[in-house]
Amino acid sequence: MNRRHFLASASALAILPVATFAAQKPIRLKAQAVTQQILPSGDNATAMLGFNGSIPGPELRLRAGASVSIDVENQLDEGTSVHWHGIRLENSMDGVPMLTQDIINPSHTKTYSFVPPDEGTYWYHSHYISQEQVARGMMGALIVEDDTPPDVDHDITVLLSDWLMQEDGSLVDDYVDMHSVAHGGYMGNFARGFLSQSQVKRGDRVRFRLINAATNRIFPISITGATGYVVALDGMALPAPRSLEGLVLAPAQRADLIVDISEAVGFDMVTRQGSYRLADLEVKGINVVRQAGPILALSPPDLPLPSDPTQHLTLTMMGGAMGGRHKGDNIWALNDVSDLQPDPFGSFLRGETARITLVNDTAFPHGMHLHGHHFYEIGDDGALGDLRDTTLVNAGDTRDIVCVFDNPGRWLLHCHMLSHAIGGMRTWVDVA
Repeated sequence: MNRRHFLASASALAILPVATFAAQKPIRLKAQAVTQQILPSGDNATAMLGFNGSIPGPELRLRAGASVSIDVENQLDEGTSVHWHGIRLENSMDGVPMLTQDIINPSHTKTYSFVPPDEGTYWYHSHYISQEQVARGMMGALIVEDDTPPDVDHDITVLLSDWLMQEDGSLVDDYVDMHSVAHGGYMGNFARGFLSQSQVKRGDRVRFRLINAATNRIFPISITGATGYVVALDGMALPAPRSLEGLVLAPAQRADLIVDISEAVGFDMVTRQGSYRLADLEVKGINVVRQAGPILALSPPDLPLPSDPTQHLTLTMMGGAMGGRHKGDNIWALNDVSDLQPDPFGSFLRGETARITLVNDTAFPHGMHLHGHHFYEIGDDGALGDLRDTTLVNAGDTRDIVCVFDNPGRWLLHCHMLSHAIGGMRTWVDVA
C-alpha cells in the first residue's frame, strides 16, 4: 500500500455525508452505479456500486423489537440481494440466493421485513456475487439503538474498507483472480475509514462503532488521541470493558469502543512496515461540562445460555496455496467438500446446543461467519468466551464454538474472506 495515499486520504476525506433513517417505514435502498471521490481531492473519482447514490450506503438506525420494512430496488444491470449481517432475523429475510431467496433482478424490488431483536452494531451488504459487489462498494452500517444509551457525547460510526485501484482511480476488476483467491484474497492497495461525524471536542466521551467492511483484509487497529475500552464485539456487549490494546477486526467483525478524547484522533492500521492512517477525527474546542467517570459495561445481551451440547461436530478448513490436497472441486474446501451441497453440514432441533470445532488446516487465516445466530468462542480454559457472529481462526489454529441453534431455517456458514467463499469455503446448517 502507498503510505502517501493513506495519509492524504485521511486528511482530505475524513467525513462522508450519509443519510440516517430513524423509525421511517418503509426505508428504501436503491442499488445503483455511483461515481465517488474515494482517492484524495485532486485525483480522479471512481466508478463504483452503492446504495442511494453513495458508498457506503445510508446508515440505518433501527430500534430493537420494532418491525422494519426495507425496500431494496435494483437499479443495476445485474442481479443482487442484501444480507443484514449479524441480525438474528427470520430465515426468509436473510438475503442469501439459492438458500433463502431468489435474486433481485434488474428493475425489480424486494421488501425485507424483520424485527431486530438485539441492540448493537451491525451492517448490510450485497450477498450476490458479493466478492465483486461488496468490493465495488455495496455496503452500509446498520445500528440497532440502545433502549438505555450509554452516557456519551457522540455516537460515531467508523466503517473501514479497502480497494484495489489503478493510478487513474479506476478499480482493478479481476475479482476472481485465481492467485488472489488461493492466497489471502482480493486485497486493496488503498484503504480508508468513513466516519459519520468529522469533529468532536477535547474532553468529549465518544462511542465509536468500528465495522470491517473489507472483502478480505484483516485490520489490526490502533487509535491515538483517545483512551478508553472495548465494550462490545459483533454487536454483543462484553461483560466488562476491555483494553483497546491488540484490537483486530477480521472482515465483517465489529467492535464498539467508549473513549475519552484528549486530542485529534487517528485511526491506524498496524502493519510490519509501520502504521498507516485510515481516518482522522478533528478536535475543536473543549468540553467543559463533561465530568470524567468510569466507563461502564453496556446492557447485557438477551440470548439463551447454552446447555450441555448434544452434538460435537468438526469443520476443517482445507486447500488454498501451500495447503494440502482435498476432495472438493474448488480451490478451498470444508471437510473435503467445496461450495453448497444438497445436504447440510449440520442439522439441529430448535433450541439445541451444539459444539463445533473449527480446524484451520491451511496456510491462511479465515473469518468464519454463521448466519442467523451468535455463538460463544470457547477460551483456552474451556469457559464460554466472547459472543460473536464471525470468528477469526488463524492459520494452523483450532477454535471451538458453542451455539444455541434457536432460529429455524437454512443458514449459511462460510468464510467471510469473500474470495475464499467464492473459492469454495461455504456450507450450511439446518435448524428444524
